Amino acid sequence: ANIRDMAENGLKLHEGDRFSSWLPFYHDMGLVAFIIMPMATQRSVDFLGTHDFAMRPRKWLEMMSVNRATITSAPPFAYELAVMRVRPHDAEGLDLSALRVACVGAEMISPEPLERFAEVLAPAGFRKTAFLPCYGMAECSLGISFLPLEEEVGIDHIDSEAMQRDGIARPLDPAEAEGTERRVARYVDCGALLPSFEIEIRDEQGRALPERHAGVIHLRGPSVMSGYFQDKEMTREALSADGWLNTGDIGYLAGGRLFLTGRKKDMIIIHGRNIWPQDLEHLAKSQPGVNYNDVAAFSVPSEDGRHEEAVIVVQCRERDEIKRARLVKTIIGMVRSEFGIDCRVELVPTRTLPRTSSGKLARARARLDHLARQQAAAAVPMQPATVKPADSQPETVDEAPIRYIA
Repeated sequence: ANIRDMAENGLKLHEGDRFSSWLPFYHDMGLVAFIIMPMATQRSVDFLGTHDFAMRPRKWLEMMSVNRATITSAPPFAYELAVMRVRPHDAEGLDLSALRVACVGAEMISPEPLERFAEVLAPAGFRKTAFLPCYGMAECSLGISFLPLEEEVGIDHIDSEAMQRDGIARPLDPAEAEGTERRVARYVDCGALLPSFEIEIRDEQGRALPERHAGVIHLRGPSVMSGYFQDKEMTREALSADGWLNTGDIGYLAGGRLFLTGRKKDMIIIHGRNIWPQDLEHLAKSQPGVNYNDVAAFSVPSEDGRHEEAVIVVQCRERDEIKRARLVKTIIGMVRSEFGIDCRVELVPTRTLPRTSSGKLARARARLDHLARQQAAAAVPMQPATVKPADSQPETVDEAPIRYIA
């Protein structure tokens, strides 16, 4: 049911379509969209190993160029990673003009990586209208909503304060907010639902909400799961007797289009305000030397256990202590200025932040890792100060990783 819906209504497959993917075969998008769908619709598909993509992201672009791929898909970070490996003269040697669909899926799609990809790969014939933001999840067999084909990625500019305080996506013109204290949040249009689905946006009491009110997304349709394997309790929590699935995702409807704002479990609630981790991460990513995949934000209990406080973990390549301290101070200041809250910033080595099977950031695991590091640091007894001989060599970073916590 889902493959038919995606093929006929989401992707509108052509006779000559050719798929291209590096996604793991055990991932829902890799399995359903790039193994089962090509088989069911009798289309060709080219595969690049996931490890090969991680080591040489440009191979993905080269494979699509040589084989004239028309359909691909990836999370936003993959487009960012690929474009980081492309130099101006490289783009001119690629041909992505055949690529008519470049699906983008995540719990919340950041527009910045897509904008950079479209700009850098324009000389290769890539059209920004090829981007197809969509919403999907394994519990629905995969696809749920798609932006209409050949439509430019739509951005909904809303009043961030109204969203945090009241959960209302109130439109706000960026030009109108410029020079004021009002902050604009940007959410990507994930399109209309596939015809086989029903949707309701519900509040904490399970009541259906009107348009532009953010709440938990509930779905019903023929491709919704019958349950989690050998886990009746979890199935009861997610699936109602009449077939409605509680996705755990937060979003809102506007003009019949779906906009994702994040995962309910990831939301940071401080002083009664709902703050999305992506918003905090965006501030840290704006700093020089901090890459798109280098940041994770979440909340942890305060030392006295009376409230939650925000934590931002940043993978940092800088070794100079003064520059590291400056980075921490800058991020703390930006968060305080933008959101009116204090936060802790932890600098960690590269490849510290955990990822899901498809390469997405795993914030829940990042939070547990952070707490474990804090606990381990607290358990280390204080050593008496010693003075090293003048000719002794300092410890290397590998011998003693530096983590700056403020």
